[in-house]
Amino acid sequence: MPATVAASIARAFIADVFAAAGFPAADAARIGELMTEADLTGADAHGIFRLPHYIRRFKAGAVNARPNIKVNQTAPATALVDGDNGMGHLVMSRAAETAISLAREAGIAWVGATHSNHASTAGIYAEMPVQHGMIGLYGAVANANHMAAWGGTDLLLGTNPLGIGVPSGEGPLVLDMATTVVSYGTVKKYALEGRAMPEGWMVNTTTGAPLTDPKRSSEGMLLPIGGYKGAGLAIMLGLLAGVLNGAAFGKDVIDFNADDTSPTNTGHFICAIDIKRFIPLDAFKAEVDRHMNDLHASHRLPGFDAIRLPGERRRAGRAQRLRDGIPLPDALKAQLDKLASEMGVRKIGER
Repeated sequence: MPATVAASIARAFIADVFAAAGFPAADAARIGELMTEADLTGADAHGIFRLPHYIRRFKAGAVNARPNIKVNQTAPATALVDGDNGMGHLVMSRAAETAISLAREAGIAWVGATHSNHASTAGIYAEMPVQHGMIGLYGAVANANHMAAWGGTDLLLGTNPLGIGVPSGEGPLVLDMATTVVSYGTVKKYALEGRAMPEGWMVNTTTGAPLTDPKRSSEGMLLPIGGYKGAGLAIMLGLLAGVLNGAAFGKDVIDFNADDTSPTNTGHFICAIDIKRFIPLDAFKAEVDRHMNDLHASHRLPGFDAIRLPGERRRAGRAQRLRDGIPLPDALKAQLDKLASEMGVRKIGER
């Protein structure tokens, strides 16, 4: 079992690294908060794991430490956020706040974001409106193309994630998914830990044969969920998050794993829907709970010990990691220790 680190320590370590890099203290703290939330909710490939990569790209000039993030409200229920090449966590925080505020007035809001960067996991932003009695929808263009159109081999599509958050009496129901079988961040995590990938994640682009060595991922492509359906969903999410906002999509996407110097012009969208405009919030939650109970009580196929629904493992995992700490594999700890030395901050294991 890997060692663990308390969420408060991870949060402070991330904030200290960004502050040492020259980010304003409030922004560094916000990035630390959201990156740690990714780890708490089980998205290990999108939390502190990303810190060395983020700092490497910042040092190479690809990210603006002090962006002038601008919100252009284009109608009562729409806005476009220009992130000024800031960290995606900051851009999407502003976009979510804007969507929630507009939805309070208009009942619904759609906010796009452009000139942004990688923003961690979709579920974080989809859940933000839920805390205000709303439904949240989030989508983004991924920061590298690792998938082809169905039947093709040219890497023109990303893992383009989708997040949906819905309130319930038991807590937020959050669907957080890539449109590929697995995120590329998970492939990178397997490579770091020296683990083989299961068949069905990637195939070789030349032969079509399964690719299980994550260190050879450049020879392959990720497979979409549900065959052509996943590829189609990735296309549509890319059009909504990229083209609609004047952000990158398709051939224009910068592979931020390979290119440390170019701005990515990442696009996102978030939609907030005020539930009480349709049905009283308590009544909605009660109905959601009733239907979730029906699903839980449904008969199971052989080999399944329970019916698991969106957000349940996320909530349980968050509670467990708040109590017991966030896993910190040795290989990742070594990277973080090296980064701490470079940035002149206290190592995470010394806190």
